[in-house]
This record gives sequence, C-alpha cells and structure tokens, in this order.
Amino acid sequence: MSEPKKAQQIKIQVTDKVADGEYANLAIVTHSAAEFVMDFVRVMPGTPKANVQARVIMTPSHVKAFYHALQHNIEKFETQHGEIRMTDPSHLPGIKMDGSLPN
Repeated sequence: MSEPKKAQQIKIQVTDKVADGEYANLAIVTHSAAEFVMDFVRVMPGTPKANVQARVIMTPSHVKAFYHALQHNIEKFETQHGEIRMTDPSHLPGIKMDGSLPN
C-alpha cells in the first residue's frame, strides 16, 4: 500500500530589483499552439519608440489559470472600489480596432 503524496511547498522569493516592479501601460499578447507571449510596454507621450519592459511566456493552461486569477481579483477590486472604467482603445498607441497588433 502506497502512502499519499504530500503537496510540495515552494518558497517564493522576490529580489529587491524585481520587487521594485516595472511600470507598463500597454500589453501585447500573441500566441502559438504551444505558448502565449505577453510583452509589457511603457509608452510615453510624445515619444515615437517604446521598449518592452518585460516579456512573460506561459503555457496555454497557465495563461488560463492566470486569466481566472485576474478575473477574480478584478471582481474583488470592483467590489471594494467601484467599477473600473475602460479607456476607449481607439486612441491607445499600438491598438488597432481591427484586432491586429503592431508587430
């Protein structure tokens, strides 16, 4: 008779550099059959170029779990602080109303 396996606990640490975070006001999401790529960009007014501040690559199942975590946290936020108002995406840099991305 085998003993039930105990769930492994992972100690997650954040370095000082990572803890400072990166500000991004644009996220570009692309995908293939195997992965999602999320580029987080900081766009500054009057500047013709913008650099990717961070790129996160995840499997489809991890992205779906992340999506549900975001959805849950948005619901909690709006319960506490009211509805998040969306900016009209037609005037945001890099966003085209036809759904295409600036790559």
